[in-house]
Amino acid sequence: MGRAYQNRKESMAKTAGQKTRLYSRYGKEIYVCAKNGGFDPDGNLALRQMINKAKKDQVPAHVIERAIDKAKGGGGEDYETARYEGFGPGGCMVIADCLTDNGKRTFTEVRQAFVKNDAKLGGPGTVGHMFDHQAVFVFAGDDEDAILEMLMMADVDVTDVELEDGMISVYAPHTEFFKVKTALAAELPEDTDYVMEEITFVPQTMTAITDPEEVEQFEKFLAALEDCDDVQNVYHNAELPQ
Repeated sequence: MGRAYQNRKESMAKTAGQKTRLYSRYGKEIYVCAKNGGFDPDGNLALRQMINKAKKDQVPAHVIERAIDKAKGGGGEDYETARYEGFGPGGCMVIADCLTDNGKRTFTEVRQAFVKNDAKLGGPGTVGHMFDHQAVFVFAGDDEDAILEMLMMADVDVTDVELEDGMISVYAPHTEFFKVKTALAAELPEDTDYVMEEITFVPQTMTAITDPEEVEQFEKFLAALEDCDDVQNVYHNAELPQ
């Protein structure tokens, strides 16, 4: 399937602890979107998209409402972004994006996740240049040429359109996200289910990890990053056995 789709970490939580972390992460992002761009989703496209994404991941309405109410209250937490880059088990490239109110704490936790799992933390830009910041949409379909032509007619700057296993993946610069979304909504059936609909980092090349021990270590590494409360998203170019 598409490179981004293949490496998308499922955010469906299976345990109470995972659900708590998932809700906390969405709460932070919704809070930041609302505080920076306004509380009305109709006038704040970033907030609207984050709310839609949260609902798709089954985040309860009260979690979303509480985050927006907290942003309306003025003060509150002062989150800043932090990005950590490096190499994971098997030599794959990894980016961890964080939202934090304590940079020293976040750095310590992320560093420990790397150190304890045979991974190497690098400086800013270590691997970032090997990923493209793109808008990605994945949905069922069988005619990628028609989708490409439709998007071009809508004056959308499309990077690529792929078809694999009955799924179409559309890639575009991250700045084109809402233009792509609008164009697809105008042409596709209303009940189209988007398997993926987000701005993400797409690896330019893949690194196959086939050794069972390295695969296990890599999965432990991802789990360790997931356990860091301030880590919002993890991107990588690892290609694991199916």
